[in-house]
Amino acid sequence: MNEYLLLVLFFLIALFYSSIGFGGGSSYLAILSLVLIDFYQIRTLALLLNIMVVSIGTFLFIRRGVFDWKVFWPFIILSVPLAFVGARLELSESTFFIVLGAALILAAISMILQIRNRKIKSRNLSRTESTLLGGIIGFLSGLVGIGGGIFLSPTLNLIGWKNATVIAALASVFILVNSLAGISGLLISGTFQLEPGFAIKIIATVIVGGLVGSNLSMKMNLNWIRSLTAILVLYVGTRIVLLHGFGIHI
Repeated sequence: MNEYLLLVLFFLIALFYSSIGFGGGSSYLAILSLVLIDFYQIRTLALLLNIMVVSIGTFLFIRRGVFDWKVFWPFIILSVPLAFVGARLELSESTFFIVLGAALILAAISMILQIRNRKIKSRNLSRTESTLLGGIIGFLSGLVGIGGGIFLSPTLNLIGWKNATVIAALASVFILVNSLAGISGLLISGTFQLEPGFAIKIIATVIVGGLVGSNLSMKMNLNWIRSLTAILVLYVGTRIVLLHGFGIHI
């Protein structure tokens, strides 16, 4: 793939996902799998890109006063250690991508249901429910090498937990801490692999995209972006499952 086209794609993904509080890890994985051979390098770089993008979003949410530790900590307390555990598990490449693809398809379906069913009766979660939900998604995020916000945010929106801004802030923080835990797991397990020359260009590109997208998030009606994100996630998940599960290229 042409290097300039690759950088444009990563810029657009970072812009697109950061505007709704995500890091873009799922799409980074999909594109990196087309241009890199080393499975562990793909996983490592996707987590690093997640960290760069959501660090910007997390800072802006804190500065705007949206972040509330008392509300957010139950989701995080179990997700971090389980993301670390998930990242230490060494899956075969085919198993890794099939699990990732299936999880993305479920996330996309949840996002589509959320968009179609806008009038939702709000529902609070107990601390136990929040902790268990965060732990399950944290383990999955560590296992597949993404931050987990793409699973958490649609779930919380679907049940009407809080308003969209609070959920986006939680997703951003959730992705950040789980991605950091995932990187720690890779380092300790000896599967952290990175080619600096290639990585620096991609990291710089997503930082710029994340800055633009995070600032756009407060200025736009994001329903159409959520719809396009759901379609993109569904396509990426389906493509991954068909390619790595059945050898079908789409």
